Amino acid sequence: MPGRTPPPPPLPPRELPRVMFWRLRRNPLRRRSDLAQAWIGLGLTLAVLAATPLAGFLVGDAAQRHFARTAQHQAATRHHTTAVLVEDARSHPEPGSAEARQTLYPTKVRFTDPHGRTHTAHADAQPALPRGTTIRVWADMDGDLTDPPLSPDQTRSRAMGSALIAVLGVHVAAALAYGTVHRVIQHHNLVAWETAWAATAPRWTTSP
Repeated sequence: MPGRTPPPPPLPPRELPRVMFWRLRRNPLRRRSDLAQAWIGLGLTLAVLAATPLAGFLVGDAAQRHFARTAQHQAATRHHTTAVLVEDARSHPEPGSAEARQTLYPTKVRFTDPHGRTHTAHADAQPALPRGTTIRVWADMDGDLTDPPLSPDQTRSRAMGSALIAVLGVHVAAALAYGTVHRVIQHHNLVAWETAWAATAPRWTTSP
């Protein structure tokens, strides 16, 4: 576009540290608030570097033990049993297709718990299974159908997810803390600038 000012050329790589850390270098434009912000930013950076692996390890280890206990409790209170379909499972509109092989329909079933009590519930069954077909289901001590106990892979995955959330939490907390510091210092600088300008402005005003 005619008349448009071209963007400035990129800084040489050796100049980037000088620009990034200008608040830590002596220069006539640096204010005490700039130096304070620089040290706070540096301190938060070091804190994040130290807290990230620590938070990931502590939270991940605690989550691993928690989900391992949960898996043990589920294994002790859930059982794998055989259920009988008391109705035909719904048919898939495209029998034999890949989607049909992956689709399960809630179907009414009957099963017996370890105490010999008979229960009726709805379990997921493959399409078009006829009444009387047996399927395997998981049930709890109350006779309610439930998911299988957590596997070692699921336990490990959930623990890793908890550790990742903890690591992200450290970074978000540090970013929010630095953002708050930046806003406070910026407000302080604006107030100081207005005060200095109020004292300087009359000198720039000519008498009529």
